[in-house]
Amino acid sequence: MHPDTSATALATNAATAVAPRLAALAPTERGALLRALSGVLHDHTDDLVHLADEETHLGTERLQGEVLRTRVQLQMFADIAEEGAYLDVVIDHADAKAFPVPRPDVRRMLIPLGPVAVFTASNFPFAFSVLGGDTASALAAGCPVVIKAHEGHPRLTDVTVGLAATVLPAGCLTVVHGREAGRALVTDPAIQAVGFTGSTTGGRALFDLAARRPSPIPFYGELGSLNPVVVTPAALAQRGAQLVKQYIASVTRSQGQLCTKPGLLFLPSNHDLSELLATEIAQVNSTPMLGPWISEAYRATAAELAAHPAVSTISSTLTTSDSEHTHEDSPTLLTLPAHDLRAHPELLRECFGPASIVVTYDSAEDLLATLKELPGSLTATIHGREGEDEQLSQSIWFTQRAGRFIWNDWPTGVAVTRAMHHGGPWPATTSSPHTSVGAAAINRWLRPVAYQGTPEALLPTPLQSKNPWSIPQSLK
Repeated sequence: MHPDTSATALATNAATAVAPRLAALAPTERGALLRALSGVLHDHTDDLVHLADEETHLGTERLQGEVLRTRVQLQMFADIAEEGAYLDVVIDHADAKAFPVPRPDVRRMLIPLGPVAVFTASNFPFAFSVLGGDTASALAAGCPVVIKAHEGHPRLTDVTVGLAATVLPAGCLTVVHGREAGRALVTDPAIQAVGFTGSTTGGRALFDLAARRPSPIPFYGELGSLNPVVVTPAALAQRGAQLVKQYIASVTRSQGQLCTKPGLLFLPSNHDLSELLATEIAQVNSTPMLGPWISEAYRATAAELAAHPAVSTISSTLTTSDSEHTHEDSPTLLTLPAHDLRAHPELLRECFGPASIVVTYDSAEDLLATLKELPGSLTATIHGREGEDEQLSQSIWFTQRAGRFIWNDWPTGVAVTRAMHHGGPWPATTSSPHTSVGAAAINRWLRPVAYQGTPEALLPTPLQSKNPWSIPQSLK
């Protein structure tokens, strides 16, 4: 047996052993575990941030904020677990007089799937990693988690798992390393669902593995996204220069290594902002990419896009001060007319890094015809003017396929709120009804079960009429 697959078997066996115990915990007990994990992050923030910066080059300020965001996620899911509403308990009492036939006593709730796998992301070593939203929501649901470590921050992963082990029951959170281990994890019979954040190519390969299992399992992959941003003529006239500055800041935030980076900016053809766009992006300082694999893929994709005959360049040097340690790359800004984008769908591909395409449109009809051809995205944004753009904006919303619609803001930055939806139609995700951020993220790790005519003593605690956990119950 390959060493990586052997490690996977050990991890899944440990998760299987603890699964019944974790599922049986009362809401308050599960919430306490999540709060304890938040406390561990708080107590070790400085050391973890230092290690994360060594491995990812994301900068201590950004990483400090990400630790705080991760703690907020853990605390939010502690609240959700304690409230118990996520169990979606519905009780239909027996009714001998029900029309047209008598009705038995039926009680329904959601139960944890069992052990699940979480593949961590390279660009969020905390918020989408060991104790990120996937793990927090899975533990809140009562599912043990086996982490597939990302090769971009292996030491941070191991240290974080070790700290988590000081407050969690053994087996609740384990880790494996290596691609062979990852594939073995997806096909291991003990694993009941997978959460993944990464590339479309890698995610699709694992998705296919999950689907080809003798017993297929859900694969919740967050993959690639173009995140189109539309500027209406009214918004352009009102604040065009300001929008350029904000756009460049959004494209180059975290060196463009964000799943919500605006990959397409739609401007009216008469925008007259090319010089300002070039000036603003030229002022952006190159900073290190996450690693050589990101840097090389960025340069290759950006060069292919820039070389396309339909595309013109606003700014693209693609020269680097690359070294073994920094992997710095310059931003790339390209442009083409909307009708050419429709004619060349091969240009509709994510370029992960500080690159974006300005698409110019001649009319509302030209804009809407192009938006209709875009693949699914995590976000779709409109910069418009209230009182003037309502009808156009409604048409844009209706045309696009995205998981989050944004008005007069930028897609980079995903708020940790209960209502947040971070998902979208393919290729943004493999399962558009679900989210990896927000309260609904817990639903990925649960399945419904109904009990009919079951004596009170045999019912799971949440379905009992005496309701010892004091959780919400929908009664009829």
